[in-house]
Amino acid sequence: MRAVELVGFGGFEQLRYRVDTPVPCPQAGEVLIAIGGAGVNNTDINTRIGWYSKSVRSATSAGGNGGFEEAEGEGWSGAQFTFPRIQGIDAAGRIVAVGEGVSAARIGERVLVEPALRRDDGRTDFFGSECDGAFAEFAVAPAAHSYRIESTLSDAELASFPCAYSTAENLLHRSGVGTGERVLVTGASGGVGSAAVQLAKRRGAHVTALAGTSKHAAVQAIGADVVLDRYAPLAENDFDVVIDVVGGQSFPELLRALRSRGRYATSGAISGPLVELDLRTLYLKDQTLYGCTALDPGVFADLVGYIERGEIRPLVCETFPLEWIEAAQRLFLEKRHVGKIVLIP
Repeated sequence: MRAVELVGFGGFEQLRYRVDTPVPCPQAGEVLIAIGGAGVNNTDINTRIGWYSKSVRSATSAGGNGGFEEAEGEGWSGAQFTFPRIQGIDAAGRIVAVGEGVSAARIGERVLVEPALRRDDGRTDFFGSECDGAFAEFAVAPAAHSYRIESTLSDAELASFPCAYSTAENLLHRSGVGTGERVLVTGASGGVGSAAVQLAKRRGAHVTALAGTSKHAAVQAIGADVVLDRYAPLAENDFDVVIDVVGGQSFPELLRALRSRGRYATSGAISGPLVELDLRTLYLKDQTLYGCTALDPGVFADLVGYIERGEIRPLVCETFPLEWIEAAQRLFLEKRHVGKIVLIP
């Protein structure tokens, strides 16, 4: 089959497009999926450049093209990363074969793969990180994490949902966003940020979004009540919840913008992983901080329901054939887009 293999940490030269990769065979409890669309995400690039290594202290953009020389080997889960690896955490497609213990009636089902794979020993692996993913014509996935979906959306549109939207829904779920609450979303033009805007509005929240000036109209069009420049000063004690994927130098201001008993939830740090925390702000305002990576039970099933009922919509800005993965990642790194970039195997 055709596939892209990541063969080491570094620049685009570590992505190898192949036409002779063996088609994987589903084992017990697994299904084989013919991939119809595979979204491009920060995590794919972060892994390629070695950004998850604790020795790296820079913003993701600093190594987006060439990687980080100081990277030591950790992947997204913190475990040692294994090469070669077929990346791609977003997968939409159809089941074409099943392993032992999986009903043959599932063959032909259209599915989305839940990105966070919960294991019996309590670990959480990630599709396209600890196991091969969707940057290929075929991929295997646990049957329990392959969710049937009934939708008129294209494979490219469906592939825009799994990682970004489940991450956003998990952030909102864990921080308990409710009707009428004031929510601030950083990085609101990106995959997770734009998903968080839609999903927070679905919950009845009042949403203030931070985005580059050129993207304000697009972010407002997906439901944001207020759109501010990403460097705009924020009023103190103005928000119940902050949903943050940016981190970096803006972190102290985000906590100041939270009200007493406010909640801060993060799933990314594209502007830098190291932040300044004044503990007095945290404890004197009785704030709660949430780190959100592994999905809470039920989050992905809920997301599939939202898609099927048309309660959220996909934002696909560009599609590329699989062999143009470098062009897709270069466009992603320019950060001029709103929504998702999708590869079509």
